[in-house]
Amino acid sequence: MTRIGDTTSIWHRTVHGRPAPGSHAERRRRTTARDVLLFTEMTGDRNPLHYDEAAAARTPFGGLIVQGGVTSGLLNAVVAEDLPGPGTVFLGVEWRFVKAVRVGEEIVARVEVTAVREDKPICSLATTVRNAQGELCLTGTAVTYTVPLDPAA
Repeated sequence: MTRIGDTTSIWHRTVHGRPAPGSHAERRRRTTARDVLLFTEMTGDRNPLHYDEAAAARTPFGGLIVQGGVTSGLLNAVVAEDLPGPGTVFLGVEWRFVKAVRVGEEIVARVEVTAVREDKPICSLATTVRNAQGELCLTGTAVTYTVPLDPAA
């Protein structure tokens, strides 16, 4: 990740500072049946595509798939931990889910900074989630706000 040293804007009070356009970060993880269960606990989503192996096997997906929120959730971790970093929340997202993610499949979430505001800690990001074969599962954009957490700066 490339960072721009800047003490003239609010960005210097964020944990990682102001990111440069073109900076990117990734996170990788293997989805599990437990992910599906935990997401269901939060949302109540009991879609048979996530739980009924026989029914899911007869669909174009060919087996159990994780909820879209599990897929996109890895992007939350990337922005909140890596880029832009701690204190970051989504202001808006525009995502298309173009390929289902199977239970047990490894996914890679990636964000790339496309624009950075000078006056506020706001970034525009290109976002993707791909499976281990490199196939695009989610694509889109996001706008984030990074709360200045460094009181000493």
